[in-house]
Amino acid sequence: MKIAEQFRNVFEPGLLKEIEEKTSVVQIKEGEVILDIGQNVKIIPLLTKGILKISRMDEKGQELFLYYVNAQESCAMTFTCCMQQYPSEIKATAETDVEFIAIPIQVMDGWIAKYPTWKSFVMRTIRNRFNELLNTIDLLAFQKLDERLIHYLKEKVKNTGSSLINLSHEQIAHEMASSREVISRLLKKLENDKKLILYRQQIKVLKDM
Repeated sequence: MKIAEQFRNVFEPGLLKEIEEKTSVVQIKEGEVILDIGQNVKIIPLLTKGILKISRMDEKGQELFLYYVNAQESCAMTFTCCMQQYPSEIKATAETDVEFIAIPIQVMDGWIAKYPTWKSFVMRTIRNRFNELLNTIDLLAFQKLDERLIHYLKEKVKNTGSSLINLSHEQIAHEMASSREVISRLLKKLENDKKLILYRQQIKVLKDM
């Protein structure tokens, strides 16, 4: 893979050269977990292909979706855990087949001091994810579950580029920290309102949702 070709408009030549020399390329399959809660952060993933899903888990094992990481992005939470040398507070799962550049955490501080584009990339990533987390908090605090479900489905469509969502009601309920029965009832209402079509293990989101 030619890193310079994909990131030449993001990082300066010196940094691109170091990325080529000091990193490795990792490929993982859909559904694989690349980082779990409590694990030590050893690398920073810089995505070149695919989508990562970032989530939190409560003490009962219920999962709460936080945000997606797409190509040419990285995970803000791995930056913060790396800088503070804390164990991971998030779970990173491959939403699709994923390819990423594995950046060793040992080079983080040096790159921030040495390369302005890397510092800008890190700060921009943290700021953008912070804004997304604020939006998630707003959804939890101020919006009803049906509105949160619509937002969740729209984000799926936006990030995958497909109106077909290959998830069961149980999986959606798990990600939204709800119950399958409640999610199934809300999905059925959305189908009756002509917002989507329900299939077995699949949902088709319609344009006027």
